[in-house]
Order: sequence, then structure tokens, then C-alpha cells
Amino acid sequence: MSRVSAPPGGRLVLLAALVSLVAVAGCRTNRQDQYAKTNPEVLYSQAHKALMNQDFDGSIRMYEALTARYPFAPESRQARLDLIYAYYRGREAESAIDAAETFIRENPTHPRVDYAWYIKGLVDFERMPNAIERLFRVDLSERPPQTATKAFASFKTVVEQYPKSEYAHDARRRMLYLRNRLADYELSVARYYMKRGAWVAAAQRAKQTVEQYDGSPAVRTALEIMVASYDKLGMKELAEQTRAVYAANFPADQRRVAEKKSWWKFW
Repeated sequence: MSRVSAPPGGRLVLLAALVSLVAVAGCRTNRQDQYAKTNPEVLYSQAHKALMNQDFDGSIRMYEALTARYPFAPESRQARLDLIYAYYRGREAESAIDAAETFIRENPTHPRVDYAWYIKGLVDFERMPNAIERLFRVDLSERPPQTATKAFASFKTVVEQYPKSEYAHDARRRMLYLRNRLADYELSVARYYMKRGAWVAAAQRAKQTVEQYDGSPAVRTALEIMVASYDKLGMKELAEQTRAVYAANFPADQRRVAEKKSWWKFW
């Protein structure tokens, strides 16, 4: 049986690929050898200097090498904390989240675990819709806010579990914004149910908005939706109770829920 030989061009391509692989492997080996000869104190100092100079890629490589080669060195624990920030600033969102969650899981009593929670919240906060979407007036209230929910939960942990943290004030400020964003989404869902005559679902979603996001501007509209839904369902007692709550909180606007008219049709 005769053998089919590869064409000369194919051999050249294969040879070039092999040379490239060898070169890359050689570079990695040299870099690892360089880190292997550097003690953890010096390696951490170099990584921290790169981080301060905003060389995030370089700092990430050195921090990763430090934690891999010297996992039990005192510098490694701080390196893992710095690495969360380096990933965040280096636009490596998934790596930042993973690093933060790993640090929190492995160091629950660390004096700076609040920082890991804060950066975790910050990453999800900045994943929210960008300026381009706002420029084109995308209706953000109708978009499921998964990242907003995650960010809110992380910031809430900072505020409630670490109230004296230096990040608690900023976390609380961001929570207020997220609260309004999440409440607006709940209202959009309640309106969706109202359009389709699903009064029970609309009332439940509006009630959830009032209970979970008390203080947001959306609460007034949520109470209005509850009254309208209860009226449609013939639940007079609940409708009157909700009207009383509305009147106590928004006395100037109580006529909006006192009159039975189609004020709730926002479309």
C-alpha cells in the first residue's frame, strides 16, 4: 500500500506550528524559572508596584505566580486580596468574582473580608447597562436585573455585617440606586400582569415591591396597582386597607385611589 505524503506546504505549516509551540513553552518556562528564584517578599513587592502603576496584566501574572508557588507564605493571603482588585481593574469580571468568592469562603474571619464583598458588588454593579444603552433610551425597567440583584446582595452584606467598614457608606449609597432600579422592574412586571387581567399576580408583585423596596419612588405606584387589583378581584377589605396605607403616606394624592376609574392604565 502506498503512503500519501503531505504536500511540501503542509510540512512547512506543521513545522512552523511546532516551532511556535516550543517557543511559547520556552517563554513560560523561563518566566516560571524567574519567579521560582524570587522570594515571596520580593515578588509581592514587585506585583504591588505594578498594581500601583496600573500595570494590571503584569500584576496579575505576578500575584498568580506568588499564590501558586508560595501558597502558605504570609504574602500570599494579601496577594489573593490584591488579586481581586487587579482582576476588577483589568476588566476580568469573572475572575474577580471567582477570586472574591474564594477569598470569602476560605477567609470568613479575615479583617478585610468586607473588601472582598465590596469589590464583588462593584463588579456586578458595573455590569449593568452602559451609557450607549441609555443614549438610545433603552427601557431598563423592563430588563431582568440579575446583576443588579447580585450587586445589591453583596452591598447589603457589607452594610449589615460590617457597618463600621470604610466601604459601608459607598455600599449604602449604591444600594439606594439599586433599590430603585429593582423596584422599577417589579412595577414593570406588575403592569404586564395588569395588561393581561392577571389581577392576583399583579397584586402580589406590587405587594412584593412595597415590602422589599420600601422608600423607593415606585412604592406609590405599587400601592395604586394593589388597590386596582383588589377592586377587580372584589376583595373590598384588602382594597380599603391599602387605600388607608396610601392615604397615610401620600395624602395629597389619595383621590387617585379613592375613585374607581381607569387611572391605572398607563399604556
